[in-house]
Amino acid sequence: MNGSFFCNKCGAQNAAVAQFCSRCGSPTNPAASAVPPTAAPPYSATAPAYQAVAPVVGTGYGGFWIRVLAAIIDAVLLRVVVAPIHLFFGGLGLAGMMSGVPHARMGLGLLGGGVTLIALFFGGWLYEALMESSSYQATLGKMVCGMKVTDLYGNRISFGRATGRHFAKILSAMLLGVGYIMVAFTERKQGLHDLLAGTLVRRG
Repeated sequence: MNGSFFCNKCGAQNAAVAQFCSRCGSPTNPAASAVPPTAAPPYSATAPAYQAVAPVVGTGYGGFWIRVLAAIIDAVLLRVVVAPIHLFFGGLGLAGMMSGVPHARMGLGLLGGGVTLIALFFGGWLYEALMESSSYQATLGKMVCGMKVTDLYGNRISFGRATGRHFAKILSAMLLGVGYIMVAFTERKQGLHDLLAGTLVRRG
């Protein structure tokens, strides 16, 4: 029949221009009325499934001479802190000598020197390990020179690793200082103690 069609749902006759059946209300052209699903973004085989986290990269590494300067600053600061111990025992020795106690100054001087060495040993360890494992990631000398101690990925190191790095310096010094000189020649300016502890000294 010209100008009309029958609904494929209920069989009712409808005008050719009708968009919905006059009896059941079904769409006369379901393909046209259907809402197309939202197209998913095209998948790229080269795109990573996740965003990789790149290691933190500093602007550079602390070279040999800048680290020597930082070490001198730290040594001076440590001596200033420990100096009162030696002065205390020296003062006691002087007072003993003036009071007539034999060999008082020599004995107390030796005792004061021993206590000073012990204070320098433990003080140097705790100072470096605590500061380099703190949020500052550096001793005061390194902070003045704009350096930080990190692991190989730029993260803050633990107290245990900072302790290992500190005592590994003894080995660097025992090898006629070669462990320290390595800083000037290794690619990432690592001394022997840095290589053993897995650390870097970064600038910037």
